Amino acid sequence: MTTDAEEPTLTIDELAARAGVTVRTVRFYGTKGLLPPPAIGPRRVGHYGREHLARLALIEELQHQGMTLAAIERYLRRLPSDLSAHDLAVHRAVVASWAPDAVETVSRAELGRRAGRPLAEEEVDRLVAMDVVERTGDGYRVDLGLLRLGVELLDVPLAHESILAARNVLLEHSRAAAHELSQLLRGEVSERDARTVKSLSAHMQPLIVQALLTTFQRSLREELREWLPDTPPARP
Repeated sequence: MTTDAEEPTLTIDELAARAGVTVRTVRFYGTKGLLPPPAIGPRRVGHYGREHLARLALIEELQHQGMTLAAIERYLRRLPSDLSAHDLAVHRAVVASWAPDAVETVSRAELGRRAGRPLAEEEVDRLVAMDVVERTGDGYRVDLGLLRLGVELLDVPLAHESILAARNVLLEHSRAAAHELSQLLRGEVSERDARTVKSLSAHMQPLIVQALLTTFQRSLREELREWLPDTPPARP
């Protein structure tokens, strides 16, 4: 598994604020083993890292899927103990693919709460440009499945134009891949009844998303190795 090089820097109050939960919830998850313990710094103050924030986001996504706390515990126990924030984000993306689009209209204050941090007007403008947020007469129409990803992109040290160009590349190729896969599956299920087709689609979707994420990660890592020799090779 990949690891995050950054040292933990968040106090429990900062972690709770970024994740949009209470400090009591963070402590509760810790006692239940859903969160690894923090690193203990000077004065016995616990410090949390990006992997804790990513794990909280995954727990939230699992809850949105209707999973009970016991089911979430079982799910997390099956994951490797050394998952990085990036690895956890991949798992969350797969879990999010199980659900239909979650678009809501929220107030300015609620937008910041859902984002896990206060958003400056310039940051909202960038989220609008990424089609994550849309201004409406009643507030802000937001794709909740994309909001956390959009907020994380705000901190990426790339020009905004480069991020939008990357988004367009991903959209173009993901639509092409979806079309090709649809054509393959259509021949397989063409003679089955509608109920069977819907059941098969619901079962296949998370598997296909996981396969796409895995193959994309490997391909991207191999591309990076061509101009960044120190990049670790893709795992088989």
